[in-house]
Formats: sequence, C-alpha cells, structure tokens
Amino acid sequence: MSQRKQNARETRLLESGTLWEKVLDRTDHALRCGALQPIPTECEFVEQGGVNFLVRVLPNLARKEEAKKKQDKETATSGHVFNPFLPYEEDLFVADISDTHLCLLNKFNVIDHHLLIVTREFEEQDTLLTLQDFEAMWACLAEIDGLAFYNAGKTAGASQQHKHLQLVPLPLVPDGLKVPIAPLLTSAQFEGSIGTIPGFPFTHAIAFSLGRSYANGTAQGAIAQVNSSWLESPREAAASTLECYHSMLQALGLISESSNRPSGAYNLLATRQWMLLVPRSLESFESIPVNSLGFAGTLAVRSEQQLKSLVEHGPMTVLTNVAVPTAI
Repeated sequence: MSQRKQNARETRLLESGTLWEKVLDRTDHALRCGALQPIPTECEFVEQGGVNFLVRVLPNLARKEEAKKKQDKETATSGHVFNPFLPYEEDLFVADISDTHLCLLNKFNVIDHHLLIVTREFEEQDTLLTLQDFEAMWACLAEIDGLAFYNAGKTAGASQQHKHLQLVPLPLVPDGLKVPIAPLLTSAQFEGSIGTIPGFPFTHAIAFSLGRSYANGTAQGAIAQVNSSWLESPREAAASTLECYHSMLQALGLISESSNRPSGAYNLLATRQWMLLVPRSLESFESIPVNSLGFAGTLAVRSEQQLKSLVEHGPMTVLTNVAVPTAI
C-alpha cells in the first residue's frame, strides 16, 4: 500500500481552497503521461419542450470500448468483477476528500475536469446514499461550482458497480446557461419543500436550497440562493441534504423498508442551489443511452444515425421514455 493511501485514512476532510488547483495540476500530469484520455466530441443543439438540449456526438469511442473489453476479459478470467477503483489508477488521483472518500479524474472524459467522488471501500452503486456520501459531495461543491450526480443502478446509466458520485464544472454550455434545463426551473411548483417542474412530463421531484419551503408557491427568484454556511460546513450541508434526499425517495415511492437499496433505479442531480431526483424505467431509448446528465439537458449519441433518431423523436421524448410515466 502506498504512503498516500495509508495517510488517506487519517485525512478527515479536503483542505479548504485546494481542490481546483489539484484538479488542474493532475489534469496536466494525466494528459502528459496518457492516463487521461479525453473523448473528442461534436456538439449539436436540439430544442424541445422549452429546453435547448446540448447533444454531444461521440464518433470515436474505440479506446473506451477496448478498455471495457479488457475489463470483461479480466472478469471472465478471474471470476470477479473488474473494479477500476480498487486499486485506482494513481495518475488519475486528485485528492483525499475524507476518511471515506477520494477524488479521481474520469479517465475517458467528455467534459473537461470531470471528477469521480469514490468510496474508499467497496460499496454497491445501487445502495442508498449516506451522510458520508453527501459530505464528500459538498466538500467538492464548496470548492467547485458544479453539477454533482449519481447514477443509481445500471438502468440509470451506471457503468461501474463500485459506488461513486460524479461532478462536472458549470456551466455545461460554454458561454451559456449553467444547465440547459434552467428555463424550466423557475416554474417549479411546490407542496412544502418538495416540488415538480410542469415542463417535465415524467415522474420526478425537485428541491431548491435543499429544504427551503415554498408552501404551494413557485421557485421564482430562488435559484440564486444557497445557505452560505453550507459551503463552509460540508457536514451541515450533508445532514440537510440527506434528510431532503430521503423525503424525495419517500415521495416517489423508492424507499424499501427492508433494504439499504431503493426499490428502483433513479438519477440524482445536485448543484449548490437545487437537487433533482428522477426514477428510471429503461437504460436507453432507440439505442440512445441516458444517464443523469440527460435530465440536466445534455445527451450523448454514438453516431449520426443515433443523432437523426434523437432529432426525429425529440430529446424530451427520449427522457420521458426512459423515466417513469407521471401518475394520472
């Protein structure tokens, strides 16, 4: 075991004000040594339902597919599922976040500075998020104004079994909105602290400032608000977020009383201002895969044929088909 891994057990929290510099330094190193292998993309915009979706076309996935084949071969040979996080690739290591989590670069990144927030010990990706998960998430959000997300299960777009949240810096659209769905957020309607977005024709739940009550009102003007003390105290933010998370799971019927796993797959998205939870029914639609980023308004296709299908059906239609129908 390396000295850093031994010391990591003693590291309680990321040192304030250091994460972004560590990300930049490690990105430069990982690019130079070839550990980081960005996937080149071409971008298109497709409008539907009041959202100008950003669609990335990924024509060259050869390296990622080759790595997946290697993982599958190792799994077949050893009889154990290959885990890229135990051990993790040292050249992709960014920082120790806490005694339970560390931060890595996403090896095959589509978005610059895409981070993985990984548990030190193995936990299944479809288990419920914990106080420690949210504390690690907020430690990173305090340093980087980003979108954190969790693909809870294979049906929700998870590609690895080892529990990990992810974080991408904002804005998602260069020189544009922080997230493409931003125009819909101000119309959210609330019953207490949990709300819904009228423009989303599928089952979901949203909370702004993670617990602020709107009492049958809207979130107009609230998107820019966040409890500033949360950026200074990840543990305080984590406790409030955990409570809100369980309320959302309960409201959506995803709580299983007899298990630490939810009763279905879902996507969770969180920024400094809001958290969105979307139950899932399918991994893809018309061969177009969807993970959490799809519900922020960004999708990825592998070919011109998939792009044509996405344009014909419409991106909101794709999301609706992989989510869960709204109860009538």
